[in-house]
Amino acid sequence: MAKLKVILSTLIAVSSTSAMAEHLQDYQKVPGISGVLTSVGSDTLAGMTTLWVEEFKQLYPSVNGQVQASGSSTAPPALTERTAQFGPMSRPMRNREIEAFEREHGYKPTALRVAIDAIGIFVHRDNPVEGLNFQQLDSIYSATLRCGGDGIITTWASLGLDYQWAQRSIQMFGRNSVSGTYGYFKKNALCGGDFRSSVNEQPGSASVVQSVASAINTIGYSGVGYKVSGVKRLPIAKQGNHYVDATRENILSGEYPLSRYLYVYLNKHPSKPLSPIEREFVRYIYSKQGQQLVEKDGYVSISPEIAEQELKKVGINLH
Repeated sequence: MAKLKVILSTLIAVSSTSAMAEHLQDYQKVPGISGVLTSVGSDTLAGMTTLWVEEFKQLYPSVNGQVQASGSSTAPPALTERTAQFGPMSRPMRNREIEAFEREHGYKPTALRVAIDAIGIFVHRDNPVEGLNFQQLDSIYSATLRCGGDGIITTWASLGLDYQWAQRSIQMFGRNSVSGTYGYFKKNALCGGDFRSSVNEQPGSASVVQSVASAINTIGYSGVGYKVSGVKRLPIAKQGNHYVDATRENILSGEYPLSRYLYVYLNKHPSKPLSPIEREFVRYIYSKQGQQLVEKDGYVSISPEIAEQELKKVGINLH
């Protein structure tokens, strides 16, 4: 997290008022691109990946695109077994996933940082709670209380809400264990502790937020891009009540404490170029148009400097 904070804080200098995507290069179409694009992986990146594929198909009508979004853990085996060309993940690959890939192919998969996300904490829009800190989140969600929680919290009264809320139990929603969002929240907000068994696990971020909107006593965590009208997103504090909202500025500065990179992994042989369709799709992701779709989907686009670094990993030079 400290490393991400350092990187993010350097990005502010590039753009503090306008979107990062405006500083990226326009995508220039090339002739002769056709074939199949397959993507298997993160639900968090599902909307973004679908937007990229659909817009790419508009540019290249001979391209057929398929997006499957069942969770970040589905990306590594799909890449290893060559059932997908692209593996979107909302977390870095684990060592055992990299090792399984390397045993099969003799080299490691390539990780590309494609966007910046934050995990939001959502409650029903009528809930008067002003914000939560990590210790309170630990007490709500964790059975092991490794992040400073001093006891299990089961009612809203324990969070200081008045008599109308005193007897309302807290109904918790979250992601399932194949999700990178689940792993990130567990590692960072719960300090690696275990979730309580009463957390209602959902297969997708959208269903978490919709579940929170459906009842007044609910709380849930998901990517910030999934806000709906029936919920409100809570500002979060590492400790105390210095709450920070997940605004673009706070995510970029590193002030918001639940920020992360989002990735797309691919199978790139160290001494062979990408196929033409793969090369152009990667170029599109890092173009102005591609990163504007990142922002359209509610996430934060990456800087031109990061784009250049990531493109170099797959042998694509901007200049």
